[in-house]
Amino acid sequence: MKILSAQREVDTHLSIIEVAERLFRQIGFQKTTVADIARELQMSPANVYRFFAAKAEINEAVGRRILQEIEAGVAEIARSHGPAGKKLRNVIALIEKLNAQRFLSDRKLHELFETAYDENWSIMREYFDSLDKILIQIIRQGMASGEFRSGDAELDAILIRSACTRFCHPRLMAECAQDPEPTVDQMMDFCIAALRAGQS
Repeated sequence: MKILSAQREVDTHLSIIEVAERLFRQIGFQKTTVADIARELQMSPANVYRFFAAKAEINEAVGRRILQEIEAGVAEIARSHGPAGKKLRNVIALIEKLNAQRFLSDRKLHELFETAYDENWSIMREYFDSLDKILIQIIRQGMASGEFRSGDAELDAILIRSACTRFCHPRLMAECAQDPEPTVDQMMDFCIAALRAGQS
């Protein structure tokens, strides 16, 4: 019985996140209330608050789930075979593609990520920590194989992410939409050349 009860708790928790995400896409995360989510699930707002202490926790749960999907795609690239430079290029290209798709087709949901970036929500810190670890892993692979010069992989990862901010930051994506230069490939050519600089 305890196992069944625990599974129901997990299922309800997930259902709240799924319904919230759907409403966020339809009317925006700021306009969606806990009462709206509860109504869709045919439960009371008090029941929703059993799982989330505040609406802000639901906002972060929705954001975390989407960011974890991006992380999974990036991690898959890191595990793939091939040169480190190609992996780095594919990682940034994937992030840019997924963010651009959300910006173009899910503008209301995109607003959640603009706010999360601007207000430095914990999910964004967790996401960047995860991304940095994957970039470090790829850079170290490139250093070990001789593809990249020896150096500080942790610093290089931060520099690459910083250089590519316009492709990853929701607000900058919107602001730079009419200014397409540099492209992802141009920026990655620059970053990869920097990682190779000084090789004999």
